[in-house]
Amino acid sequence: MEWIYDINDPLWETAAGSFLIFIVIVLITRIVGLRSFAKFTAYDFAFTIAIGSIISSTLTSSTSIAHGSVAIVSLLLLTFIFSFLQKAFKKVSSLISNKPLLLMDGSEILDENLNYARIEKKQLIAKLREANVIDYSQVRAVVLESTGDISVLHTSDDTAELNRELLNGVRTNP
Repeated sequence: MEWIYDINDPLWETAAGSFLIFIVIVLITRIVGLRSFAKFTAYDFAFTIAIGSIISSTLTSSTSIAHGSVAIVSLLLLTFIFSFLQKAFKKVSSLISNKPLLLMDGSEILDENLNYARIEKKQLIAKLREANVIDYSQVRAVVLESTGDISVLHTSDDTAELNRELLNGVRTNP
């Protein structure tokens, strides 16, 4: 029965560690801001994965709560610095972030862009279904966001025009 529970497992340490790591994350997030867990750029994604890994290793291995807390604070500080640099310098922003890519322009599927993004047409169609699109004529644009999410801009009103400002910064070709 040791595979279920080992009498030597320090469950109270895991519970106390969970509580302490939770407090550290809440405090640091309040200081740095909610943007620290946003999913806007590649480094935001990497940060989120790294935080999960640090929490896991801190709570389930020999990594101390202090080391885990310092690692989390360091990553949050790096995220804060990168977001500041991204705002201050456009070059840094283009190095850190992918620009969104247009996958559909109106009802036209942009096959070259799908190929470049390594997205299959059936995956695009699944996203259209998720957005409750029942006909290509409803689609105004489909964008592969810099986060990897796919945004479907559509309407049921055939006369509604897409505000082109919504596509600022979106690449039309790879």
